Amino acid sequence: MAETRAIGAAERRARLGVRHLLAGGARAGSAEEVVDGLVALHGTDPASVFLAVGARLSGAPGGLGPVGDVERALYEDRSLVRMHGMRHTVFVLPSGLAAAVQASTTDPAAVRERGTLLKHLAAGSPLDATWLAETERLVLAELAVRGEATGTELGDAVPALRSTYVYGKGTRQEGVQSVASRVLRVLGMEGRIVRGRPQGSWTSSRFRWAPAVPHPALDPAEARAELIRRWLGACGPATEADLKWWTGWKVTEVRGALAAVGAVPVGLDEGTGFVLPDDLEPVPPEGAGPEPWAALLPALDPTPMGWQGRDWYLDPEHRAALFDRSGNIGPTVWWNGRIVGGWAQRPDGEIVHRLLTDVGAEAVRAIGVEAERLAGWVGVVRVTPRFRTPLERELGAGQPPGGTAAQ
Repeated sequence: MAETRAIGAAERRARLGVRHLLAGGARAGSAEEVVDGLVALHGTDPASVFLAVGARLSGAPGGLGPVGDVERALYEDRSLVRMHGMRHTVFVLPSGLAAAVQASTTDPAAVRERGTLLKHLAAGSPLDATWLAETERLVLAELAVRGEATGTELGDAVPALRSTYVYGKGTRQEGVQSVASRVLRVLGMEGRIVRGRPQGSWTSSRFRWAPAVPHPALDPAEARAELIRRWLGACGPATEADLKWWTGWKVTEVRGALAAVGAVPVGLDEGTGFVLPDDLEPVPPEGAGPEPWAALLPALDPTPMGWQGRDWYLDPEHRAALFDRSGNIGPTVWWNGRIVGGWAQRPDGEIVHRLLTDVGAEAVRAIGVEAERLAGWVGVVRVTPRFRTPLERELGAGQPPGGTAAQ
C-alpha cells in the first residue's frame, strides 16, 4: 500500500496564495475568472462580492474596474448569478455551476423553505397552499410583463403579496409579518426568479427581481460530485468536516461525493484530508513558491470562510477580534497565507488597518500598498459590513484600544 502523502500547513498556504488568486502573479483579469477560481463568493453582504473581486483583479477589461466588471458579469452578460446555495446562504456563482448547486443543495433547502412558510401561514393566518400558488402565479405573470421589478412594485401590482400573518402566535416572538419577502424567497430558491440589479449603489441589498432561466435538471448525486470536484480543485486539501460545513450536506452525501470524484486521502496536521486524484504533486512552500503577497479581504470573503478548520492560517488567539458571535468573519489583512490583522473604513472614507502580530517591514510596506489600492477604487463609497466584528467596529469608529491603527 502506498504511503499517504502528507501536506503541511506551509504547503497549504502556498496553494492558497495561487489558487485563490491572491499572489501577485496569480491575480485574475476579470470577475468571471475570480468567481470561477474560488467556486463561489458569499453574497449575503452585496459589497463583499465586489471587494472580494477587487482584491484579486490585476486589471479589468476595458478599464471597468472591480465595480463595473462585476456589474457587467451579473447584470449584462449574466455570466455570474446570485442565488441561494450552500448552508442556506446567498452566493454569487459562475452561471455554468448554478444547475449543480441548485440540484445538490438549493432544491432540498427550497422544499424545507416552502414547507416552513406553509406551516407559518396555517398557524397565523387563513392563507393556505391554494392561496400561495395563485399569488406566485400572479407574481410570475407580472414579472414576465415587466422584465424586472422591486418587491414594492410587485406588492402594488399583486395586492395579495401585501398580505400578513402572525408569526410565533402565542409565544414571546409573536408579531405581524408580511408574506412578500417569504414568497419571493421561495420563488428565488426554487430557481423561478432571480435577483437583478439593486436599487442604489453596489453596496445595496434592495434587489430587483426578474424571471429566471430554468436550470437544467441534474441528478442530485452527480451534482454533488461536480460541486465537490470544483471545490477540492480550489480549496483542497480539506477534511471531511470542512466539506460538510461548507456544503451543509449530510456526512453520507459528502462521503458519496468524495468517492464519486475519486478523492485521495492525504495527511494534514489536523487529521485526514482529501485532494483530487491528479492533485498530489508537491507545491513549493513559502520562500520557494509564489512571491510574498499581501491582501485586504472583505467580511465573509470565501478564503477565510473556506474551511471549518482554520488554525493553519489563523492564530486562534485572534478569532475573538475578527469574528462575530455567529461565526461570520470581518475584514482581514493577509500576509503570505496567514491572517495577520483586520481593516475597516471610517465614516470619512479612510481605510485603516491594524496588525495583530509582528510581520516585519516588508510586510508592512506591502500591506500599505494594498490598502492604498483598495482606497483608490472604493473612492467615495462607504462600506460597512452587514455582520460587524469587534476589531472592525473599533477601527471604523477611529478608537483602536489595545493597538495602533495603521493608515
